[in-house]
Amino acid sequence: MKMLAESVAAGTRIRATDDGVQSEGRMVAVRRVTRLEDLARLAGVSITTVSRALNDSPAVNQQTKQQLWRLAREHNYPFRGYMPSGPTTAAATVAIVIPRPQGREARLSDPFTLELVAGLGEAARQRGCDFIVSHVAPTGPADLAELMATNRMNGLIFLGQSSLHAAFNRLAETETRFAVWGAQLPKQAYCSVGSDNPLGGRRATLHLARLGRRRIVFLGDTEAPESMQRYQGYVAGLNEAGLPVEPKLAVPTSFEIEAAEAAVDALLGRRMKFDGIVAASDLIALGAIRALERGGRKVPDDVSVIGYDDVPFARYSRPALTTVRQDTALAGRLLLSKLLNADAGGELRSERLPTDLVVRESCGG
Repeated sequence: MKMLAESVAAGTRIRATDDGVQSEGRMVAVRRVTRLEDLARLAGVSITTVSRALNDSPAVNQQTKQQLWRLAREHNYPFRGYMPSGPTTAAATVAIVIPRPQGREARLSDPFTLELVAGLGEAARQRGCDFIVSHVAPTGPADLAELMATNRMNGLIFLGQSSLHAAFNRLAETETRFAVWGAQLPKQAYCSVGSDNPLGGRRATLHLARLGRRRIVFLGDTEAPESMQRYQGYVAGLNEAGLPVEPKLAVPTSFEIEAAEAAVDALLGRRMKFDGIVAASDLIALGAIRALERGGRKVPDDVSVIGYDDVPFARYSRPALTTVRQDTALAGRLLLSKLLNADAGGELRSERLPTDLVVRESCGG
C-alpha cells in the first residue's frame, strides 16, 4: 500500500505517500527522510545495532560503526537529530584535525597550534557550535577519504597541509565539508585560510637589512609549504636590499627548539659569519637565541633575531622576541565561517590574512 499515514489538520485532509504529500487533491513533493530501519536494512543489522553505532557505543565494533556512519552520510541521515546533544544543543559540530608533518609526529602541544585551536574555540562559542580535536593524524589520500566518509561531524578543519596538497585537491572533487589552515598554493582546488607568508618573510628580512645586517641566515623547513613561502619572502627581501642570496645561509630546520639549537651550533662550529637570523617560527628563533648565547654571541648586539607567529611567550622571553604576528583569532573566525558556509552550499574562497612585524628587543631596533 502506498499510503503511509492519513490525518486531518485545520480541516484539510492530508495523505502522506512515498512520493510526497497530497493535500486537497494536489501532490506536493517532499524529501523522504532516511530512518533507522532503512539503515538497518541496508547494512543487514538490527535497529538496535544501528542506534548504538550512531551513538558511538563501545558495544559495537569499530568496523561496523564506520560502515553505518558511511551509509548514514550517503543516505543523508540526520545525525544531529539523533546524536546526544550534551549540555546544550549546538548549531553544528566540527572536528579539528592535525595532519602529521613529514617525518614527525603531529603535536597538539606546539604553541602556535594551541593558539589556532583557541581561536577556533572562541569562534565556535560565538556561533553556538561544538568542536572536538580528533586523534587522527592523516598522512595520505586514503586517510583523508576514510576520515571524511566515516566522521559524524558537520565538517572538518585541518590545521596544516603537511604534504597533503595533492590529496586535498583530490578530496575537493567530491567533498566541500572541509577547510584548511595553510598556504595558498598553485592550482589549489580546496579552501584554505592562511597568512601572507611571503610578505611576512620579506618584511622581517628588510627590517634586519635596514638595521645594517648584511649576512642574514634563514632557519626553517622549506619542505613545508608555509615555511617555503617565508623563505621566498626572505629571498625577495635580500634582493630588494641589494644583498646577495647565499645558499649556505639557508639552513633546513624543523619547527623545534632543539633542531634550531643544533642548526646554529653547526653554523658557529663552521665559523660561518652572520649577523642576522630570520626564523620560520618563534620556536626556531628561541632555539637560535639559546645556541647563540651558549656560543658567546650576544643578541641583539652581535646577531639580530626575528621569529614568526607571535606566540604568547615571545614577548616574555629574554630578550623579548621580535616576530611576525599572525592573527589566530581572525583565522579561527574565517575557518569556521568557511566551513559553515560550505555546509549551507555557499561558495568557498581562500583567504590570505595580513601579517604585522612586532618589533621587540631581539633585533636591536
